Amino acid sequence: YDGKCVFCRIARREEPGTALLPCEDEDLVCFRDIKPGAPHHYLVVPVKHMGNCKTLKTEHIPLVKRMIEVGKAVLQKNNFSDLNDVRMGFHWPPFCSIAHLHLHVLAPASQLGFLSRIYYRINSYWFIT
Repeated sequence: YDGKCVFCRIARREEPGTALLPCEDEDLVCFRDIKPGAPHHYLVVPVKHMGNCKTLKTEHIPLVKRMIEVGKAVLQKNNFSDLNDVRMGFHWPPFCSIAHLHLHVLAPASQLGFLSRIYYRINSYWFIT
């Protein structure tokens, strides 16, 4: 836990302005992005503080898979069912604003605005899927 990290505080329910969405994985939390790039834009975040996506190793593959599954489940709970029109990924440092691992879940990807199409561009220098 890093008390200076806003995502750590959100995960511990210490940020009253951020509502957590139902999540069936006790090691992860999910909430809406404060600057949504799509009608559905959620962040899936480990409760335990982890660095950004550059710190991921082979042993983190199950964690990332669980993050993706939570993202899909949250979309479905929010009445979005076309999982072929979803964009999920991580901002690559130095393009991430919070140094705590977080998966962006955006849907429908077909409705991303001009800037969001750039900011969340698949496998660019700044966003990896």
